[in-house]
Amino acid sequence: MLWPPPVRYCNAPNDIFGMNKLTHLDEQGAARMVDVSDKAKSAREATAEATIVLSPEAYGAVMSGTAPKGDVLAAARLAGLMAAKKTAELIPLCHSLPLSHVDVETSVRPDGIHIEATATTTAQTGVEMEALTAATVAALTVYDMTKSLDKSIEIGEVRLLEKTGGKSGDYRRLAPGG
Repeated sequence: MLWPPPVRYCNAPNDIFGMNKLTHLDEQGAARMVDVSDKAKSAREATAEATIVLSPEAYGAVMSGTAPKGDVLAAARLAGLMAAKKTAELIPLCHSLPLSHVDVETSVRPDGIHIEATATTTAQTGVEMEALTAATVAALTVYDMTKSLDKSIEIGEVRLLEKTGGKSGDYRRLAPGG
């Protein structure tokens, strides 16, 4: 196994950790929240995605609006919005952020559902975790609402697509082969 693991399809530097020490550990190795009080507030945005692969039966129920629990895509979008607002309660050491906007979009593809979540803030730290949480919980909601029709549902490709703002600068995931 390679260490550090290779990073695929991204424009990150070769050193994926980018620092000599991990910021969430103190000198004794104990977990701690990073102090961002000296950082300037700046506009930040992040977009993440998730995909859900469904059986033909579950896919048909989503498309026709006949899923047992109701409108799957509307529930997924709402769940993603609500989850982004709760990120600091779910992820240890994650800062609570004043979100100025969250958008969760769903699109139906031939093999399943694609979710794209964008979170925006003006704060001292990034908003990537909120976008990732929104996409993930929206995907879990699709699973929950269609699991009675299909136990083989696959949630995959949960990943950050891009982020802007902050000390580390902008990031955009490159397309495969790009």
